[in-house]
Amino acid sequence: MNLPLKRVVVTGLGALTPLGNTVPEYWEGLINGVSGADFITHFDVTKFKTKFACELKGFNPENFMERKEARKLDRFSQIAVVAADEAVRHARLNEEGINHDRVGVIWASGIGGMITFIEEMKGFFAGDGTPRFNPFFIPKLILDIASGHISMKYGFRGPNFATVSACASSTNSLIDAFNYIRLGKADAIISGGSEAVVTESGIGGFNAMKALSERNTDPKTASRPFDKDRDGFVLGEGGAAIVLEELEHAKRRGATIYAEMVGGGLSADAYHLTAPHPEGLGVINVMKNALEDAEMKPEDIDYINVHGTSTPLGDIAELIAIQKVFGDHAYNLNISSTKSMTGHLLGGAGAIEAIATIKAVIHDIIPPTINHFTDDPDIDPKLNLTFSKAQHRTVRAALSNTFGFGGHNASAVFKKYEE
Repeated sequence: MNLPLKRVVVTGLGALTPLGNTVPEYWEGLINGVSGADFITHFDVTKFKTKFACELKGFNPENFMERKEARKLDRFSQIAVVAADEAVRHARLNEEGINHDRVGVIWASGIGGMITFIEEMKGFFAGDGTPRFNPFFIPKLILDIASGHISMKYGFRGPNFATVSACASSTNSLIDAFNYIRLGKADAIISGGSEAVVTESGIGGFNAMKALSERNTDPKTASRPFDKDRDGFVLGEGGAAIVLEELEHAKRRGATIYAEMVGGGLSADAYHLTAPHPEGLGVINVMKNALEDAEMKPEDIDYINVHGTSTPLGDIAELIAIQKVFGDHAYNLNISSTKSMTGHLLGGAGAIEAIATIKAVIHDIIPPTINHFTDDPDIDPKLNLTFSKAQHRTVRAALSNTFGFGGHNASAVFKKYEE
């Protein structure tokens, strides 16, 4: 027997980003076009090609948890727990009457405990070869541990796992949560992702790939999606949590409903380890899949928060795909890349960008693409890439795109909630 799919709504948001350590601070930074980039403070960058990133500002995990507990978590898990706490409190999901067996956690990270791995390896190689490792080494390192910590904090015993698809990871977590809820497998799920790889190996590794901007003379303008002189992405750290909830469950407990998630699309490029398909085939497919899942036509979408990393190939491929999927309606869309402000959070990107997309739907404001100086002759000038300043318009529905190394593509669709 085929039962009708349940509706899924957004009832809570939480974020730790380079623009602010709460959702209101993050949104304020976005709509005001603030750059989160600056010179790296986490380690000595003297010998590195790239000397800047989008770090968190003023984040001290001991303001949110006991020092003893903080030491048991890698930075990516600390971020996850803090962002999830804001979302849970925002959704009032920790109140009495919640069936904890029906609340899950699906969390994402592209890389996980890189800081822990580096610290443990440094300690080992500095010694005499005797294997002396922290007993929390493996639990701090593994990608799934963040979802475990969140579930243990609140006693949520529903579906619990991690999603990994490089820079599409946390959009995958949202789509998985969406599907579990609409299939009736859970009442609510905290979903999202976090990343903390502004490290020697993170910067050095991406430098070796020639993926990062090296604009050390002006870090705040280094992330410049769609600009003719873009030279790579800016690495960021942080994360975000979104509480997705079954509509009737949310209504019964009197939750505030901020938006509705109506579809998710997945695809693969099946083309190259790191480069996008030159004709954007995987991106075309993922947006088509998302629209079909949402039972929407291209003209129903008003805004696309694009992957837009500020790389020469990727930015062009995504815009080509948008024009092929949306046709003439592409010229009616607002398109923007919030990575111009936050940098690229890798596995956490989809979650913070989903929040930017949801807030655009709630407030009818499109966050801008900042740092545009020179038009790229390969980009259609009739496209509205929301350069420089936020724009006001009615946003009935919006799409959030994320793509990862390995050719992983994921898109999520959100719209205004209506009874």
